[in-house]
Amino acid sequence: MRRPILYAPKLSLLSHVILSVATGNGWYDEAGTRKPGTGMVQFAAPGRTPGPILNYTDSKPQGGQEMRCCLYLLAIGSLVCAEPHRILFNRIGPYEAGLFISNADGSQERPLHKSAGLDYNPAWSPDGQWIVFTSERGGSADLYRVRPDGTDLTLLTDSPAYDDQAAFSPDGNQIVFVTTRAAGNADLWILDIRTRKAKPLTSGPGGDFRPAWSPDGKWIAFSSDRESTLPMAKGRWEHLQLVDIYLIHPDGSGLHRLTEHGNFCGSPKWSTDSTRVVAYCMSAQETWTYRLSRVASGETRLVSIDIATARIAEVSAGPGVKMSPAILPSGEIAYVRKDTGAPGIFYGTGRPGPAGAVRSPSWSPDGTRIVYHKIISEEARDWQKTWSRDPEYDLIFTRWLPAFNPTGERFVATRAAVGSGNGSLVLVETGTNASHPLFEQEGKSVMAAQWAPKGDAILFGLGAFFTDRDRGAQVAMIKPDGSGFRQVTSGANNNAFPSMSPDGKRFVYRTTGPEGGGLRIMNLEDNSVATLTTEYDNFPLWSPRGDLIIFTRKFEGDFEIFSIRPDGKDLRRLTYSPGNEGHCAWSPDGEWIVFSSTRMGFKDEAPYTNSPQPYGELFVMRYDGTRVRQLTDNQWEDATPAWQPAPRMRSSR
Repeated sequence: MRRPILYAPKLSLLSHVILSVATGNGWYDEAGTRKPGTGMVQFAAPGRTPGPILNYTDSKPQGGQEMRCCLYLLAIGSLVCAEPHRILFNRIGPYEAGLFISNADGSQERPLHKSAGLDYNPAWSPDGQWIVFTSERGGSADLYRVRPDGTDLTLLTDSPAYDDQAAFSPDGNQIVFVTTRAAGNADLWILDIRTRKAKPLTSGPGGDFRPAWSPDGKWIAFSSDRESTLPMAKGRWEHLQLVDIYLIHPDGSGLHRLTEHGNFCGSPKWSTDSTRVVAYCMSAQETWTYRLSRVASGETRLVSIDIATARIAEVSAGPGVKMSPAILPSGEIAYVRKDTGAPGIFYGTGRPGPAGAVRSPSWSPDGTRIVYHKIISEEARDWQKTWSRDPEYDLIFTRWLPAFNPTGERFVATRAAVGSGNGSLVLVETGTNASHPLFEQEGKSVMAAQWAPKGDAILFGLGAFFTDRDRGAQVAMIKPDGSGFRQVTSGANNNAFPSMSPDGKRFVYRTTGPEGGGLRIMNLEDNSVATLTTEYDNFPLWSPRGDLIIFTRKFEGDFEIFSIRPDGKDLRRLTYSPGNEGHCAWSPDGEWIVFSSTRMGFKDEAPYTNSPQPYGELFVMRYDGTRVRQLTDNQWEDATPAWQPAPRMRSSR
């Protein structure tokens, strides 16, 4: 009996996969001997439209070597021609930040050099000849240096990893900095400026931040959450950041903790005699309150720590949310005040320095000038391309919770109202900043819109969400032109986050309230509702193939991603990372999932980030939780992705 050759190996080149190899005339005989013939092969990358079917001729029986060589060459051709995936997402963090230099009192302020998007965290060299800073002008966060007059801009590090928070050695020949280039979390490395060679200083779980080299060269002080379990803020889902001050010798020996674990003390800076460091401190709960971009009021402490005895003394300073302390050559203390009551730089004597949203100041060696960065814009555009650590994925900034229509030519997103908790729905033309309002209702927010499979309707939640969800919400529907509004769900519960089945007959949604919680499925033909789950579940999304629903579940204190079949069978846990996993989106073929994860932890002290969840990074994985790949690597919050549709490829399921 002839068995036609249907060859589907698990062979990959980079991330490209041979979808199928089949012969037209070739066959195996009863003994399993390969007979010659012609055939065809097809390739595709994950979630991508397959390449053309390519013909080949295998004239030699059992010609395995020739066949394998042919397949690899064809795969290379497929790789070169493939278009990248395109993923939209929202980033909570600055979209533009620039460096400024001024006199110590704030006079004669000027830009240090022309800003190129995000420049931040400057540090003045001990000889006053250079300023090192972090910039994302080349893609990922790298270290640069420039003269104080803005000339001689030079790239110091060139890694796809995150490099930030540089501090000079006292001789100016080395830099200690924060990087993710080892294991993905924030470690300290040391860079030799002359050779450009870098070596690791710290390692292990957790993150290490804001290093400072002692003037005598013997110690490096830094803050770290390496002993923290990342507990959640009271009544919320965001992680608190428990940070302590540590010391380590530049050769990696002598690591020890100075402060008592349980709250937050950060940004150590040295006294001129290298005997003590100053830091700013707050309670663990306040690391949630003071990380937001607009802090109306509050109070943090400045302390001085004797490095020999670990004895802590309070430092007298003015009111407000104080951070970024420094000891000037004169011995005077200076700091940044973050709260909106009187933002800017202040000195221990009470005199003010530069005013406004000033961050990360560094004084010249003689204390007469300051370099710092300012946040210029935190407003997301409708369409702004950004760097991706994976070249097979194009990443685009946009507003909250984007969702493409079936053709990928347009998408909807939520626009927050300034000074209000309300949000409206906007319609955006893909690839442009051309948008217009689509729907809003006074006193309510529009949340997590999704398109019907035919593109003839848009579902969304309408009401109050997150900490205000007790006020209620319902799933509603409109036409793509904003007309035809109708409320679909009813009752006392908060019903939201809808996602429609591929046939357009049903949708899944999240419910919480007096009528019970979990996921429900509504039949649009008869309005009947079926219970899918009864746990603390959210963000459900129906697969484009129709066979699975993914969602986020609160499980053993963490938020993890699960999948389940629409009939309630085959519940599976897909992620196993401490922290939060969520904000998923399906690839157009239903084979891959993009999601936001906390697994790499904090990359900086939370009050510097202005982000509620600054540990959020984007990842992709297979529908079964395998083959995880990281897309973003920064200290901001990246979340709510949407995958641009493309013609559906053949599925392996």
